[in-house]
Amino acid sequence: MAETVQSLEGLSSLKPATPDAPQYVQKLDAQGRAYATGKRKNAVARVWIKPGSGKIVVNTKTIEAFFARPVLRMMINQPLVAANRATQYDIICTVSGGGLSGQAGAVRHGLAKALTYFEPDLRGALKRGGFLTRDSRVVERKKYGRAKARRSFQFSKR
Repeated sequence: MAETVQSLEGLSSLKPATPDAPQYVQKLDAQGRAYATGKRKNAVARVWIKPGSGKIVVNTKTIEAFFARPVLRMMINQPLVAANRATQYDIICTVSGGGLSGQAGAVRHGLAKALTYFEPDLRGALKRGGFLTRDSRVVERKKYGRAKARRSFQFSKR
């Protein structure tokens, strides 16, 4: 049956040993690149990173040509800045679906995941910044008998 412990020091012997934190390993393809998929709203981004000079290409265009708004470019660079790797990797992305804001969020999510695959030690810094969490908020569907998801048609008494 169960053992009885006479003192508080004896409690440590009853407790099972806790397993160590999982060890993450580097995941690279044959060309030495790390690949990850990022998602945000309806946008999906496929991201490859490899050591380089800091060039970012999105759908065969430069990042300045694809994302014209500086806020979107800043959003994409956030994981690199958090990891202090702003000019160390060349990044190639293909993005589809959604709008520009969702696509930028998808690239950011995919880039953060790819960084953890290339350098598993960066996982802690990126996790603290919230870059590895997929933002699951999506547009609510339209309901019947409603003008939009929740908005009713205008009411008229007469």
